[in-house]
Amino acid sequence: MYSMTGFGAAVVRRDNINVSVELKTVNNRYFKLMLRITESFGMLETRIEPMLRSKIERGSVNAIIRIRLEKQSSKAIISTPILLSYAAQIAELRSKLDQISIFEPPNLYQLLTLPGVIVTGQEYSEEEIDNVWSVLEQATCEALEQLKIMRKTEGESMRHDLKTNIDQIVTELSGIEKIAPQVAANYRTKLSERIIKALSEKQYATELNDSELLREVAIYADKYDISEEIVRLKSHLEQLNIAIDAEVSNGRKLDFLSQELFRETNTIGAKANDTDIIMHVVAIKTIIERIREMVQNVE
Repeated sequence: MYSMTGFGAAVVRRDNINVSVELKTVNNRYFKLMLRITESFGMLETRIEPMLRSKIERGSVNAIIRIRLEKQSSKAIISTPILLSYAAQIAELRSKLDQISIFEPPNLYQLLTLPGVIVTGQEYSEEEIDNVWSVLEQATCEALEQLKIMRKTEGESMRHDLKTNIDQIVTELSGIEKIAPQVAANYRTKLSERIIKALSEKQYATELNDSELLREVAIYADKYDISEEIVRLKSHLEQLNIAIDAEVSNGRKLDFLSQELFRETNTIGAKANDTDIIMHVVAIKTIIERIREMVQNVE
């Protein structure tokens, strides 16, 4: 079992190439990648995403990749259109805020530090790009391994907690099973007492009919029978245990099973018509909510 929350980082230096990779992941129903990479190597994004997808099934991934080539001969170029665009927008903003004068106009040096104003004239050959990718691939693999270790450690902790919660549900369900057979018998006793009391108070010239009483009790027992729901609930708990102990992480299956647990428990609560059973149902629902919160973060 793997958690969807984790962090992994790696730095690889080879020849004149320095690459650092940081991976942060949080829970998400699907795979979602937010990638930031050194501007000059944006063409490598198409290689990075498939690599991350092959190792991370689902979750939001925030990847920060920094690439630096030492001793490279590059020519810095000022992008005049971008510089003028910044200047024009600042001038327009100042004209609107002139009465307030909340800031001083930027100087040329400050404008040159804005994103996109200075670009490098360096053009990399296909061989250089492949060399950079070789280093980047190694760094990404190492970062993924660190990420995997952290996600697995947290996943194992979650697995233990899930097991504990399942055991608590089993205990509460055992309490329901002990009470359920007595519900119809208690109903028969109460119904008999009410009928006898009603006949006594109104002095009806009739007697309590056992066959009619049994028929009424049978209808009640059938209407409020929860044996099928208990069987299904046990089956879902068994499947949940199997999914938790599986060799692969089953976040989506666990999510589905937790929903089914809640549905069956809700039906038991609606049909039970017994205060003691309702107390067990409330306890089970509370446990299921904890399970549902945990499985939302399972890959």
